[in-house]
Amino acid sequence: MKKIGFVLLFVFRFLSFAGAQSDSTITVSFIVHYNEKNVDLSDSSFVVTDSNHLQIDALRFYVSNICFLKNGTVVLQEKNSFHLIDASNKSSQTLFIKNNNTSFDEVSFNLGIDSVTNVSGAMGGDLDPTKGMYWAWQSGYINFKLEGKSANCPTRNHAFEFHLGGYQSPFNCLKTAFLKSTNQKNIVVVFDLNQFLSSIDLSAQNKIMSPNKQAVLLSEQAIKSFKIINP
Repeated sequence: MKKIGFVLLFVFRFLSFAGAQSDSTITVSFIVHYNEKNVDLSDSSFVVTDSNHLQIDALRFYVSNICFLKNGTVVLQEKNSFHLIDASNKSSQTLFIKNNNTSFDEVSFNLGIDSVTNVSGAMGGDLDPTKGMYWAWQSGYINFKLEGKSANCPTRNHAFEFHLGGYQSPFNCLKTAFLKSTNQKNIVVVFDLNQFLSSIDLSAQNKIMSPNKQAVLLSEQAIKSFKIINP
């Protein structure tokens, strides 16, 4: 009887070990670049000493519904997938997603929070209103927040503010990125801040604080500014 029990214990441990070996983790890092320089706000503002005298004080955005695809078909989807990426918080920029050795060639994610989650009211974790990314139940979550200063802005202190969000038609700002990836373990997603700001004339457009047509247009520019660095 003892021998049978020992054998069963050995089999159980072997299967557990085999299962652990078959599991793997995908690391997804989100970084912000401006002219290939890392935008790090953990200690202070990010300043570009050019003719625009650009200064970035805050940059935060929601990434949700992270999926991995093979030949256009979803083969892996993260559960409860809501992440607040903050350029002032390095720990928020690296995500660890469980995988069972699933092969993929593309990564997709939403920039923002879906309508179902918005109408569910404020939640906890990264969706907690204390994170400063929630307007109210009528308007929902702020998908993307960028604040700073530029000599091009005719505003007080040359400040600009872009709070992009909205989940109700015709101002649904949720956008989805589909990015090809050759790396199966360590994926680096770059948000090109220079590309995004290049689409904006800060002398004429420098403030969005509620869901509207311009928020939708800038959300489209924001999603186009993401890319994966493949080896």
